[in-house]
Amino acid sequence: MMVSATLSKASLCCVASFQRLALFVALALSPTALNAELLPKVHFLIPAGPGGGWDGTARGTGEALVKSGLVTDVSYENLSGGGGGRAIAKLIETANRQHFTLMISSTPLVVRSLQGIFPQNFRDLEPIASVIADYGCFAVKADSAIKDFADVVARMRDNPRSIKVAGGSVKGSTDHFVFAKAVALADINPRQTVYVAYDGGGKAMAGLLTGETELLSTGLSEAIDMARQGEIRIIGITATERLHDAPELPTLNEQGFPVEFANWRGFFAAPGLPKERYQKMQYTLRKVVETDAFDTVRARNQWTQLYHEGSAFTDFLVEQERDIGNLMRELGFLR
Repeated sequence: MMVSATLSKASLCCVASFQRLALFVALALSPTALNAELLPKVHFLIPAGPGGGWDGTARGTGEALVKSGLVTDVSYENLSGGGGGRAIAKLIETANRQHFTLMISSTPLVVRSLQGIFPQNFRDLEPIASVIADYGCFAVKADSAIKDFADVVARMRDNPRSIKVAGGSVKGSTDHFVFAKAVALADINPRQTVYVAYDGGGKAMAGLLTGETELLSTGLSEAIDMARQGEIRIIGITATERLHDAPELPTLNEQGFPVEFANWRGFFAAPGLPKERYQKMQYTLRKVVETDAFDTVRARNQWTQLYHEGSAFTDFLVEQERDIGNLMRELGFLR
Protein backbone atom coordinates (compact mmCIF):
# COMPACT_ATOMS: atom_id res chain seq x y z
CA MET A 1 0.00 0.00 0.00
CA MET A 2 1.37 3.39 -0.98
CA VAL A 3 1.31 6.16 1.61
CA SER A 4 0.59 9.63 0.20
CA ALA A 5 3.37 12.21 0.69
CA THR A 6 0.81 15.01 0.79
CA LEU A 7 -0.79 15.99 4.09
CA SER A 8 -4.01 17.88 4.42
CA LYS A 9 -3.97 21.46 5.74
CA ALA A 10 -5.54 20.24 8.98
CA SER A 11 -2.87 17.56 9.33
CA LEU A 12 -0.11 20.14 8.78
CA CYS A 13 -1.62 22.33 11.48
CA CYS A 14 -1.68 19.37 13.88
CA VAL A 15 1.94 18.51 13.07
CA ALA A 16 3.01 22.13 13.53
CA SER A 17 1.16 22.35 16.83
CA PHE A 18 2.78 19.14 18.04
CA GLN A 19 6.23 20.39 17.01
CA ARG A 20 5.73 23.67 18.86
CA LEU A 21 4.53 21.76 21.93
CA ALA A 22 7.51 19.39 21.75
CA LEU A 23 9.92 22.32 21.43
CA PHE A 24 8.30 24.08 24.38
CA VAL A 25 8.58 20.97 26.53
CA ALA A 26 12.20 20.38 25.49
CA LEU A 27 13.16 23.94 26.32
CA ALA A 28 11.23 23.91 29.55
CA LEU A 29 12.96 20.75 30.74
CA SER A 30 16.48 21.71 29.62
CA PRO A 31 18.99 22.58 32.37
CA THR A 32 19.59 26.02 30.87
CA ALA A 33 15.88 26.81 30.82
CA LEU A 34 15.40 25.57 34.38
CA ASN A 35 18.19 27.89 35.56
CA ALA A 36 17.38 30.72 33.13
CA GLU A 37 17.46 34.09 34.80
CA LEU A 38 18.10 37.61 33.61
CA LEU A 39 20.93 39.71 34.97
CA PRO A 40 19.60 42.20 37.53
CA LYS A 41 21.78 44.92 35.99
CA VAL A 42 24.21 45.35 33.10
CA HIS A 43 27.34 47.48 32.85
CA PHE A 44 28.64 47.93 29.30
CA LEU A 45 32.39 48.39 28.92
CA ILE A 46 33.16 50.11 25.60
CA PRO A 47 36.83 50.03 24.47
CA ALA A 48 36.55 53.31 22.50
CA GLY A 49 35.19 56.82 22.72
CA PRO A 50 31.58 57.84 22.03
CA GLY A 51 30.13 57.75 18.55
CA GLY A 52 31.75 54.71 16.94
CA GLY A 53 30.46 51.25 16.13
CA TRP A 54 31.29 49.71 19.49
CA ASP A 55 29.63 52.57 21.33
CA GLY A 56 26.54 52.43 19.12
CA THR A 57 26.11 48.69 19.49
CA ALA A 58 26.50 48.70 23.27
CA ARG A 59 24.15 51.64 23.73
CA GLY A 60 21.67 50.20 21.22
CA THR A 61 21.62 46.91 23.11
CA GLY A 62 21.18 48.80 26.38
CA GLU A 63 18.36 50.82 24.86
CA ALA A 64 16.59 47.61 23.86
CA LEU A 65 17.09 46.08 27.31
CA VAL A 66 15.45 49.09 28.97
CA LYS A 67 12.64 49.64 26.45
CA SER A 68 11.69 45.96 26.52
CA GLY A 69 11.67 45.97 30.32
CA LEU A 70 14.18 43.12 30.57
CA VAL A 71 16.79 45.09 32.53
CA THR A 72 16.26 48.65 33.78
CA ASP A 73 19.59 49.18 35.56
CA VAL A 74 21.98 49.76 32.63
CA SER A 75 25.21 51.76 32.67
CA TYR A 76 28.03 52.53 30.24
CA GLU A 77 31.76 53.13 30.46
CA ASN A 78 33.90 54.35 27.56
CA LEU A 79 37.54 53.35 28.01
CA SER A 80 39.63 53.94 24.91
CA GLY A 81 43.32 53.26 24.43
CA GLY A 82 45.66 50.69 22.96
CA GLY A 83 43.32 49.74 20.12
CA GLY A 84 40.94 48.27 22.70
CA GLY A 85 43.72 46.73 24.76
CA ARG A 86 43.25 49.05 27.74
CA ALA A 87 39.65 47.90 28.28
CA ILE A 88 40.62 44.24 27.84
CA ALA A 89 43.38 44.60 30.43
CA LYS A 90 41.00 46.25 32.90
CA LEU A 91 38.39 43.53 32.44
CA ILE A 92 40.97 40.82 33.14
CA GLU A 93 42.82 42.57 35.98
CA THR A 94 39.62 43.52 37.86
CA ALA A 95 37.67 40.36 37.03
CA ASN A 96 36.41 39.86 40.57
CA ARG A 97 34.62 43.23 40.38
CA GLN A 98 33.09 42.69 36.93
CA HIS A 99 30.20 40.31 37.64
CA PHE A 100 27.71 42.38 35.63
CA THR A 101 30.06 43.75 32.96
CA LEU A 102 29.69 42.99 29.27
CA MET A 103 32.50 44.31 27.08
CA ILE A 104 31.61 45.02 23.46
CA SER A 105 34.09 43.99 20.79
CA SER A 106 34.21 42.97 17.15
CA THR A 107 36.47 41.73 14.36
CA PRO A 108 39.32 44.13 15.35
CA LEU A 109 39.77 42.03 18.49
CA VAL A 110 40.96 39.21 16.21
CA VAL A 111 42.88 41.50 13.85
CA ARG A 112 44.76 43.44 16.51
CA SER A 113 45.75 40.36 18.45
CA LEU A 114 47.12 38.85 15.22
CA GLN A 115 49.09 42.06 14.67
CA GLY A 116 50.42 42.01 18.23
CA ILE A 117 48.94 45.42 19.07
CA PHE A 118 47.99 43.95 22.44
CA PRO A 119 49.11 40.64 23.96
CA GLN A 120 45.66 39.24 24.74
CA ASN A 121 43.17 37.56 22.43
CA PHE A 122 39.61 36.30 22.77
CA ARG A 123 40.83 33.20 24.60
CA ASP A 124 41.80 35.39 27.56
CA LEU A 125 38.16 36.47 27.95
CA GLU A 126 34.86 34.64 28.23
CA PRO A 127 32.97 34.90 24.90
CA ILE A 128 29.29 35.39 25.76
CA ALA A 129 27.52 36.04 22.45
CA SER A 130 27.72 37.85 19.14
CA VAL A 131 24.60 39.86 18.40
CA ILE A 132 24.92 41.64 15.05
CA ALA A 133 27.01 41.97 11.92
CA ASP A 134 27.78 45.28 10.26
CA TYR A 135 28.67 45.21 6.58
CA GLY A 136 31.50 47.35 5.30
CA CYS A 137 31.01 50.12 2.77
CA PHE A 138 32.91 52.58 0.60
CA ALA A 139 31.67 56.16 0.45
CA VAL A 140 32.52 59.44 -1.26
CA LYS A 141 31.33 63.03 -0.82
CA ALA A 142 27.95 63.71 -2.37
CA ASP A 143 29.47 65.94 -5.08
CA SER A 144 32.37 63.59 -5.91
CA ALA A 145 33.09 62.77 -9.53
CA ILE A 146 33.44 59.12 -8.45
CA LYS A 147 30.16 57.39 -9.27
CA ASP A 148 30.95 53.75 -8.51
CA PHE A 149 33.80 51.47 -7.58
CA ALA A 150 34.75 51.01 -11.24
CA ASP A 151 35.68 54.73 -11.26
CA VAL A 152 37.97 54.13 -8.28
CA VAL A 153 39.61 51.21 -10.03
CA ALA A 154 40.07 53.15 -13.29
CA ARG A 155 41.91 55.94 -11.52
CA MET A 156 44.03 53.61 -9.43
CA ARG A 157 45.08 51.56 -12.42
CA ASP A 158 46.64 54.72 -13.84
CA ASN A 159 48.13 55.67 -10.48
CA PRO A 160 47.53 53.52 -7.35
CA ARG A 161 48.33 56.55 -5.17
CA SER A 162 45.87 58.88 -6.88
CA ILE A 163 43.12 58.39 -4.28
CA LYS A 164 43.58 58.78 -0.54
CA VAL A 165 41.42 56.33 1.39
CA ALA A 166 40.25 57.13 4.93
CA GLY A 167 39.63 54.53 7.61
CA GLY A 168 38.74 54.77 11.26
CA SER A 169 41.50 52.50 12.52
CA VAL A 170 45.15 51.62 12.03
CA LYS A 171 46.81 50.25 8.92
CA GLY A 172 46.08 46.55 8.55
CA SER A 173 42.72 46.94 10.31
CA THR A 174 39.35 45.87 8.92
CA ASP A 175 38.75 49.22 7.18
CA HIS A 176 42.13 48.85 5.50
CA PHE A 177 42.12 45.19 4.52
CA VAL A 178 38.54 45.26 3.15
CA PHE A 179 39.61 48.03 0.77
CA ALA A 180 42.87 46.23 0.02
CA LYS A 181 40.95 43.07 -0.86
CA ALA A 182 38.68 45.00 -3.23
CA VAL A 183 41.52 46.62 -5.18
CA ALA A 184 43.49 43.36 -5.21
CA LEU A 185 40.56 41.79 -7.10
CA ALA A 186 41.12 44.49 -9.73
CA ASP A 187 44.79 43.47 -10.04
CA ILE A 188 45.99 46.58 -8.21
CA ASN A 189 48.77 46.10 -5.67
CA PRO A 190 47.18 47.17 -2.34
CA ARG A 191 50.60 47.97 -0.89
CA GLN A 192 50.90 50.84 -3.37
CA THR A 193 47.64 52.53 -2.32
CA VAL A 194 47.37 55.40 0.18
CA TYR A 195 45.43 54.53 3.33
CA VAL A 196 45.00 57.35 5.88
CA ALA A 197 44.36 56.01 9.39
CA TYR A 198 42.16 58.13 11.67
CA ASP A 199 41.38 57.62 15.34
CA GLY A 200 37.80 56.46 14.97
CA GLY A 201 35.05 56.48 12.37
CA GLY A 202 33.90 60.00 13.21
CA LYS A 203 37.32 61.50 12.44
CA ALA A 204 37.61 59.43 9.27
CA MET A 205 34.23 60.80 8.13
CA ALA A 206 35.45 64.32 8.85
CA GLY A 207 38.55 63.63 6.78
CA LEU A 208 36.33 62.71 3.84
CA LEU A 209 34.02 65.72 4.23
CA THR A 210 36.88 68.23 4.51
CA GLY A 211 38.57 66.86 1.40
CA GLU A 212 41.61 65.41 3.16
CA THR A 213 40.66 62.10 1.52
CA GLU A 214 38.46 61.13 -1.42
CA LEU A 215 37.15 57.74 -0.31
CA LEU A 216 36.03 56.36 3.04
CA SER A 217 36.18 52.69 4.04
CA THR A 218 34.02 52.09 7.10
CA GLY A 219 31.13 50.16 8.61
CA LEU A 220 27.74 50.73 7.00
CA SER A 221 26.15 51.73 10.31
CA GLU A 222 28.71 54.53 10.68
CA ALA A 223 27.91 55.96 7.24
CA ILE A 224 24.20 55.36 6.69
CA ASP A 225 22.96 58.49 8.51
CA MET A 226 25.26 60.83 6.59
CA ALA A 227 24.18 59.16 3.35
CA ARG A 228 20.52 59.69 4.21
CA GLN A 229 21.27 63.33 4.95
CA GLY A 230 22.79 63.71 1.50
CA GLU A 231 26.29 64.52 2.75
CA ILE A 232 27.92 61.43 1.24
CA ARG A 233 27.15 58.71 -1.30
CA ILE A 234 27.74 55.03 -0.61
CA ILE A 235 29.17 53.48 -3.77
CA GLY A 236 29.43 49.89 -2.58
CA ILE A 237 28.69 47.61 0.36
CA THR A 238 30.26 44.26 1.22
CA ALA A 239 27.05 42.23 1.41
CA THR A 240 26.48 39.43 -1.09
CA GLU A 241 23.23 41.05 -2.24
CA ARG A 242 21.31 44.26 -1.66
CA LEU A 243 19.87 44.71 1.81
CA HIS A 244 16.14 44.48 2.42
CA ASP A 245 16.19 47.63 4.58
CA ALA A 246 18.36 49.62 2.15
CA PRO A 247 17.76 48.32 -1.38
CA GLU A 248 19.16 51.49 -2.94
CA LEU A 249 22.71 50.65 -1.87
CA PRO A 250 24.74 48.82 -4.54
CA THR A 251 26.94 45.90 -3.57
CA LEU A 252 30.54 45.52 -4.64
CA ASN A 253 29.57 42.03 -5.72
CA GLU A 254 27.11 43.27 -8.35
CA GLN A 255 29.81 45.64 -9.66
CA GLY A 256 32.13 42.73 -10.34
CA PHE A 257 34.19 42.85 -7.15
CA PRO A 258 33.04 39.92 -4.96
CA VAL A 259 34.12 41.25 -1.57
CA GLU A 260 31.96 39.71 1.15
CA PHE A 261 32.62 40.87 4.68
CA ALA A 262 30.58 41.54 7.81
CA ASN A 263 32.11 42.87 10.98
CA TRP A 264 30.50 40.93 13.83
CA ARG A 265 29.93 42.67 17.15
CA GLY A 266 29.43 40.80 20.38
CA PHE A 267 30.02 40.73 24.09
CA PHE A 268 32.66 39.26 26.35
CA ALA A 269 32.90 38.83 30.11
CA ALA A 270 35.76 38.71 32.57
CA PRO A 271 37.44 35.32 33.00
CA GLY A 272 37.01 33.22 36.12
CA LEU A 273 33.43 34.13 37.04
CA PRO A 274 30.97 31.43 38.16
CA LYS A 275 29.39 29.42 35.34
CA GLU A 276 25.94 30.52 36.48
CA ARG A 277 26.91 34.16 35.90
CA TYR A 278 27.85 33.43 32.28
CA GLN A 279 24.57 31.57 31.79
CA LYS A 280 22.64 34.63 32.99
CA MET A 281 24.63 36.85 30.63
CA GLN A 282 23.87 34.56 27.70
CA TYR A 283 20.20 34.34 28.61
CA THR A 284 19.91 38.12 28.92
CA LEU A 285 21.45 38.71 25.49
CA ARG A 286 19.45 35.87 23.95
CA LYS A 287 16.21 37.41 25.20
CA VAL A 288 17.01 40.98 24.17
CA VAL A 289 17.81 40.10 20.54
CA GLU A 290 14.33 38.56 20.31
CA THR A 291 12.60 41.83 21.24
CA ASP A 292 10.91 44.32 18.95
CA ALA A 293 12.97 47.03 20.65
CA PHE A 294 16.22 45.40 19.50
CA ASP A 295 14.88 44.85 16.00
CA THR A 296 14.08 48.56 15.80
CA VAL A 297 17.66 49.42 16.76
CA ARG A 298 19.01 46.82 14.33
CA ALA A 299 16.96 48.11 11.37
CA ARG A 300 17.81 51.73 12.18
CA ASN A 301 21.52 50.93 11.90
CA GLN A 302 21.25 48.52 8.94
CA TRP A 303 22.73 45.72 11.05
CA THR A 304 22.20 42.06 10.28
CA GLN A 305 21.39 39.86 13.26
CA LEU A 306 24.19 37.39 13.91
CA TYR A 307 23.69 35.45 17.12
CA HIS A 308 26.28 32.94 18.29
CA GLU A 309 26.34 31.96 21.95
CA GLY A 310 28.97 30.44 24.24
CA SER A 311 30.97 27.63 22.65
CA ALA A 312 29.40 28.31 19.22
CA PHE A 313 30.67 31.89 19.48
CA THR A 314 34.14 30.60 20.40
CA ASP A 315 34.15 28.23 17.42
CA PHE A 316 33.12 31.14 15.18
CA LEU A 317 36.04 33.22 16.51
CA VAL A 318 38.56 30.42 15.95
CA GLU A 319 37.40 30.07 12.35
CA GLN A 320 37.55 33.81 11.75
CA GLU A 321 41.02 34.06 13.27
CA ARG A 322 42.22 31.46 10.76
CA ASP A 323 40.48 33.04 7.76
CA ILE A 324 41.49 36.62 8.55
CA GLY A 325 45.04 35.55 9.30
CA ASN A 326 45.27 33.90 5.88
CA LEU A 327 43.80 36.99 4.18
CA MET A 328 46.14 39.38 5.97
CA ARG A 329 49.15 37.28 5.00
CA GLU A 330 47.92 37.16 1.41
CA LEU A 331 47.69 40.98 1.36
CA GLY A 332 51.03 41.46 3.07
CA PHE A 333 49.74 42.72 6.43
CA LEU A 334 51.17 39.75 8.33
CA ARG A 335 54.25 37.65 7.77
